[in-house]
Amino acid sequence: MLKSDKQKPVASALTIAGSDSGGGAGIQADLKSFSAHCVYGASVVTAVTAQNTRLVTKVEAISPAMIRAQIDAVLSDIRIDAIKIGMLATPAVINAVADGLADFRGPIVLDPVMVAKSGDALLQDDAVSCLIDRLLPRASLLTPNIPEAHRLLSGKGDLTPQNQGKALLALGPAAILMKGGHADGAVCHDYLVTESQIIGFNAPRINTGNTHGTGCSLSSAIAAGLAKNLALDDAIGTAHQWLHGAIKAADELGIGQGHGPVHHFHQFWR
Repeated sequence: MLKSDKQKPVASALTIAGSDSGGGAGIQADLKSFSAHCVYGASVVTAVTAQNTRLVTKVEAISPAMIRAQIDAVLSDIRIDAIKIGMLATPAVINAVADGLADFRGPIVLDPVMVAKSGDALLQDDAVSCLIDRLLPRASLLTPNIPEAHRLLSGKGDLTPQNQGKALLALGPAAILMKGGHADGAVCHDYLVTESQIIGFNAPRINTGNTHGTGCSLSSAIAAGLAKNLALDDAIGTAHQWLHGAIKAADELGIGQGHGPVHHFHQFWR
């Protein structure tokens, strides 16, 4: 039976990213993050990785035609309120995603996934300029960590995070969230940078090695907030607080022998 037209739909978000066979990052982390924020999640798989908490052993990109077919299938049927984009790997994949989203008008959170927690490269060198040209101007929010910002800015590592954010704005995104997880210090500092303001989001740094999927989880949690019509700073604040709890509870999971995942559902089960 078809659903009633009077039924109020839940907020829905789409993740376009790679699959992590270990379940801690990528599509798997994104869908868990959506669910943790009571948002329905749809997915477009851009690559399949053979990985666990210790390493990535193999990566295979999905064909551009199949990626485009997935995007068309989802957007032609499901009302998508926000999109999170993660691992894209190659210029052909980036172009397929950009073309598939040409008519989408909702918020897009772009997490420029370049390197796995294990240190394995996830974005080809020739794909960086394509990412900048085709997708950065479409992003409502770009969420780079320090190494990713450095690479997108062609090595301008001597800038402060705030100034890196301002430099990245010149590449087209509407806003930048500079993530400070790779920095030193007892407090982790993130900065939302827009043309008109800079807002800081701070949290005590947690002593744990189980941080696999933090970037994926944060960006998808922000997308979930935007899907529920939260203002950008409120969506980031809510996601930031949630991720802090997920990292704090990560050691309780005991998953794998390397960098384990964060606890996406720490608010629901321990």
